[in-house]
Amino acid sequence: MTPFRYERALDARTAIAVHGGSSGARYLGGGTNLVDLMRETVERPETLVDVSRLSRDIAELADGSLRIGAGATNTEVAAHPTVRSRFPLLSRAILNGASGQIRNMATVGGNLLQRTRCLYFYDTAARCNKREPGAGCDAIGGFNRMHAILGASPSCVAVHPSDMCVALAALAAEVEMEGAGGQRRMALTDFHRLPGDEPHIETALRPGELITAVILPPGPFAARSVYRKVRDRSSYAFAVVAVAAALDLEPDGTIRDARLAFGGVAHKPWRAWAVESALRGLGAAPEAFDAAVRLELADAVPLPGNGFKVDLTRRVAVAVLSELARSVP
Repeated sequence: MTPFRYERALDARTAIAVHGGSSGARYLGGGTNLVDLMRETVERPETLVDVSRLSRDIAELADGSLRIGAGATNTEVAAHPTVRSRFPLLSRAILNGASGQIRNMATVGGNLLQRTRCLYFYDTAARCNKREPGAGCDAIGGFNRMHAILGASPSCVAVHPSDMCVALAALAAEVEMEGAGGQRRMALTDFHRLPGDEPHIETALRPGELITAVILPPGPFAARSVYRKVRDRSSYAFAVVAVAAALDLEPDGTIRDARLAFGGVAHKPWRAWAVESALRGLGAAPEAFDAAVRLELADAVPLPGNGFKVDLTRRVAVAVLSELARSVP
């Protein structure tokens, strides 16, 4: 392992100062992804700034939003009474995401920043534009069963691995950040980037910026929401396809609002805006769900090894929405 400097920060201001915006510095939370990447020599930081002691508070705000400190572990979030009662979709996604040991270590901020599990990204002998800009992408002509069908580019077809982030996208979460220039907040759907010609730039974070919290706005979706993950084995594995869905229905069954996000299909958690727009005002019926999801997937560009994902995503999404429509709040 490459030698590095280690500093522990007890507050955000100190962490930002130590990091200094250096390209050789990394923030360290639970380390469940970063340490693996260092072992594989994919990441070679010169400085690690330990931010695991930063805020782990989970608190309701005056407007009814829930603020989750970036240092909170996945276990703490999934088990929190307010998350379980008001945002059960998030709790279910986290519990589907990893083993208990990993959930005990992994932090909210780190989950947002975890990098792709593409085999070619981890293999330093393979060509990977994400790891080495301009090198090429061996996944496009290689084993690409687990890769993207939406939003990919000729430079990168990797997918984002997080389950938690798919739920956060569906719940319209916002990311709170702090850097040398002060604090700012943005929608999680804008936080992660599609690859384009720069797949190595994965988020909207500025150099040295630190995630300090995730904000969940209040909403009427707790009663009818679910996270469903299709994976190759029943034990903990990354999603082949995942769907986070929520419905808000009128008493007569008309869809007042809908939320839908996909995992395992794109470089970022994929918010299904077309589905949501198409469903508002319609009756909650499988035919309506199917037509709306087909609209979302019309622009899918599958690779030779993952064409099955298009139909699988449609079937899972329609099944989940139909299940929610039948449920009694």
